[in-house]
Amino acid sequence: MAIHDLKGSMARLPAQPGVYLFLDRAGETLYVGKARVLCERVRSYLGAAGTSPRIDALLRDAAGLDTIVTDSVVEALALENRLIKQRNPRYNVLLRDDKTYPYLQLTTTEPAPRVLVARRIERDGTVYAGPFMPAAVARRTMALTHRLFGIRSCNEIIDGRRDRPCLEYDIKRCLAPCVASICTLDEYGRAVEQARLLLEGRQGELTGQLRREMAEAAATERYERAAHLRDAIRTIETLQSQQNKLDTPALGDRDAFGLALGPAGSVVTVFLIRRGRVVDRLEFAAAAAAPPPVHPTADPSHAGTSGAAESAEVLDAAIREVYRDRQPPPEVLLPAPLADDDQAALVAWLRAQAGRRVALVQPHRGARRGLLELATRNAALAYQTHFSDRATAAYAALEALRGVLALPALPRRIDAFDISTLQGRETVASMVVSVDGRLRKSEYRKFRIRGPEAARDDFAAMREVVRRRYQRVLDQGGPFPDLILIDGGKGQLGAAYGALHDVGLDRLIAIGLAKEEETIVTRDRADGLRLPRDSPALRLLQRLRDEAHRFAVTFHRRARTKRTLHSALDDIDGIGPRRRQQLLSAFGSVAGVRRASRAELVEVVGNRAADRVLEFFVGTTGTTGTR
Repeated sequence: MAIHDLKGSMARLPAQPGVYLFLDRAGETLYVGKARVLCERVRSYLGAAGTSPRIDALLRDAAGLDTIVTDSVVEALALENRLIKQRNPRYNVLLRDDKTYPYLQLTTTEPAPRVLVARRIERDGTVYAGPFMPAAVARRTMALTHRLFGIRSCNEIIDGRRDRPCLEYDIKRCLAPCVASICTLDEYGRAVEQARLLLEGRQGELTGQLRREMAEAAATERYERAAHLRDAIRTIETLQSQQNKLDTPALGDRDAFGLALGPAGSVVTVFLIRRGRVVDRLEFAAAAAAPPPVHPTADPSHAGTSGAAESAEVLDAAIREVYRDRQPPPEVLLPAPLADDDQAALVAWLRAQAGRRVALVQPHRGARRGLLELATRNAALAYQTHFSDRATAAYAALEALRGVLALPALPRRIDAFDISTLQGRETVASMVVSVDGRLRKSEYRKFRIRGPEAARDDFAAMREVVRRRYQRVLDQGGPFPDLILIDGGKGQLGAAYGALHDVGLDRLIAIGLAKEEETIVTRDRADGLRLPRDSPALRLLQRLRDEAHRFAVTFHRRARTKRTLHSALDDIDGIGPRRRQQLLSAFGSVAGVRRASRAELVEVVGNRAADRVLEFFVGTTGTTGTR
């Protein structure tokens, strides 16, 4: 099926929430979907054949894959809804009607504004917030403005001439602006401003005020009021967690440029925001004239941070390309500064294109900064898609390893162990970690062997280390590896499985890699498994084994050096580094200090320290120099 031709693109997807789009050969959108974890959700389509005729047709026709990374599943849900309605994909069934998620409308054009639920945004001068997912959050928020701020919910024309308020005032859900003697429009306006603060997403300021009021209410034993404020804070925090950078009416019309600059080239991603909604995403990629080889640990999203001039040049070219045939919005968000002369010329060109003022802005906080960071993250992902083949190679190696070992799932996380010792002294162990074929040095671990038997026996040492490691992992609830690699043969592998049995993790899969013949040892195959020398699966295992060995040997050398540099003088109470240096300089060695007489010692370190040196050596050897 055509879907299998997209394995390379799938291998580069991140483990982040977002939206994925399957495209046909003409670039038309076939299907739009959301995902909590993009790499896992999209990869699941490789085994989806036979699910339904619709899915089979999608897998047959899919010729391209596009993704948009978001900060949360809520943002992905809103963006999916928007893209389905805009592009009307052939294989989407849900969300193709004119229904959408609800917004809240603050009717600021009325003398006494209300908060209403709205399904679409209009240019009517009022304030909109949302969308809210699920819709119950919108209703809870609207009810909160009634309970907390006293915003009215009636449809009456407010002129302040009513004789008495309605029941809503009696149950403390309305300030009663309809009765001027109870609440004037100015007083009601202050409550409206608080409600606007809530709807515009400035929950931090609002919750700070409410917490102080709650503490005051509790201190004066008004517990019902304190409980009311506590519930209000919880609702506000829930609302804050539902904030959506990609669909915020307050953002208005503006575009956000994300830039990823690396040795292989550059990628610019543009989010087009109209009336607070992402209406499209553009992507521009340009290869470097003569790209140098990329260092295996280089991060292309940060490779160009030192080239400020190059960043400015790429952004200038991208802006001119985007707005050559499009109307520029009033504001353009940029991730990097332009040179003063270039910016002035570019602003003048944009003003001529738009026929009005256009501002180039670098936001440092708030919703605009969040939108800019999201565009930058998408640009970094696009860079990997266009220029990096390391992810594809790693995915191929993991797939090959999965097939060779008949693993139930792709071995995305591999833990590798090695033991290092010298005649049973200073025995240590190491563990290195690979995630998606890449070494993750922040998760490396080293161990000192504690048991006396384990210090002299490699098998016992391996059992101790594996048991200690996975007992801790079990206590912490993860992360559990998909595969454990042991440096050694049947004996070391048996010791590792014994440790896993001790902690109740027999379900974990472990293999050994013997050094001399490069044979893969498994629990089920006594004769081992040999792979071709050029096998990507074998090369991946060798790289992990060698890294674990390097890390263990380095740790062992440091341990030996530390023991060698330790002097018996370090154990004498009252002898610090300065006096120790004086003694060694005067007598040449620890043996010379031991042979020295009291008079000689007194000349160097004084009476009290000399007595402590003599007492120490008498206690440890039973003899000392002539006193």
